[in-house]
Amino acid sequence: MSPNPPSVFLSRLQGLPVLDASGDQVGKVRDFVTQIRMPGRLPRVKGVVVELLAARRIFVPMPRVYSLDANQVSLSGVIDARRFVKRDTETLVYDDLFDRAVTTAGGTAAAIFDVSMRQIHVRQWEINEVALREQLPKRPFSFTARKGAVYTVGWSDIAASVAAADQATDRKVAQLVDMRPADVARELHDMEPERRAEVAQALADEQLADAFQELPEDEQVSLLSSLEAERAADVLEEMDPDDAADLINDLPDDFAEDLLQRMEPEEAADVRTLMQYEELTAGGMMTPEPVILAPDAIIAEALARVRNPEITPATASMVFITRPPTDTPSGRYLGAAHIQRLLREPPSVMAATVIDSTLPTLHPEDDLAKVSRFFATYNLVIAPVVNNSGQLIGAVTVDDVLDHMLPDDWRGDQMDGIDHPGVDLAEEVH
Repeated sequence: MSPNPPSVFLSRLQGLPVLDASGDQVGKVRDFVTQIRMPGRLPRVKGVVVELLAARRIFVPMPRVYSLDANQVSLSGVIDARRFVKRDTETLVYDDLFDRAVTTAGGTAAAIFDVSMRQIHVRQWEINEVALREQLPKRPFSFTARKGAVYTVGWSDIAASVAAADQATDRKVAQLVDMRPADVARELHDMEPERRAEVAQALADEQLADAFQELPEDEQVSLLSSLEAERAADVLEEMDPDDAADLINDLPDDFAEDLLQRMEPEEAADVRTLMQYEELTAGGMMTPEPVILAPDAIIAEALARVRNPEITPATASMVFITRPPTDTPSGRYLGAAHIQRLLREPPSVMAATVIDSTLPTLHPEDDLAKVSRFFATYNLVIAPVVNNSGQLIGAVTVDDVLDHMLPDDWRGDQMDGIDHPGVDLAEEVH
């Protein structure tokens, strides 16, 4: 990407055809969803509202936007066809920003004529400029406003004017947008329950899910219960499957089953699979979505998969090679390839030629003590879990091991600034 990537004015994209991964038109661009952030931070473009050919509007996150130009917008992956519902802290470009009256930093009254966005990372965009139309005073005895000149300024020139209209919750959410999940969790922990529920309701599903995973278990249950059932299911879908399974296990049976029924079938299936195992076992701690490749996949494909920003660093540290199918439970497990080894080999070489077939595997019933010794023995940050049939069913990451080795109340103590210098992790495991 060039140091100064070109900007795209969004009025030019309105109504463009939207194509799916197979090249078929599924709808047209209806709007773009943005999130206003703290002063000094440019608004982030969260996704595009697509009006399907059936006249229903859906939301597509920006990472799903494979490409866009003056002729069309192309999507990748599976499209979530649920109807789009705007959240309180989201701002629509066409509906909410266009023609909005603002005051520039220099005190000039104007109306937003257009806005532009630029790409800052792979499939990540932010609003950077605004085209304004100067607001001229009406002529005497005239009922129509005079149209002034159109000129372009940076978003920062009108940011204060836009922010002045925000409510208290909006401002708080804007503060949280750029925080790490643990810091968002600490902020939620320090709020009164009613305020916490109000802010949680306004946060994006993905950010709330990340923060959920950093909260003490009792607060997770309380906060999830405060959400509407459909929203609670959406948040669970965004959580890591093992964390979602742990949380659902702490809920009343009827509530848990209701949420599982509301989740997307594929996401719910992963959670149900993990719920079959005891919590303090490899099966209960594993993620069912490690990076899995077929034997004929080349290293370039492996590197492309682990480059996905949605994959955690621990999960991206190793790819697993299996016979088809490559979804869990996979075909016969063949071995693992370390990311460092992949980086040292030509991209055109098959990944299967550099696998470590001597690395032992975990069994889903292995307890926490055995899992922790496994990680210590082989200096790993992720380990494969293979069943009696030789199928890869998931992988355990070191962060999940640490979560279960620490005292049950460690998250709550961390929120309150309490340290436990005398905790013996080995004793905790045994």
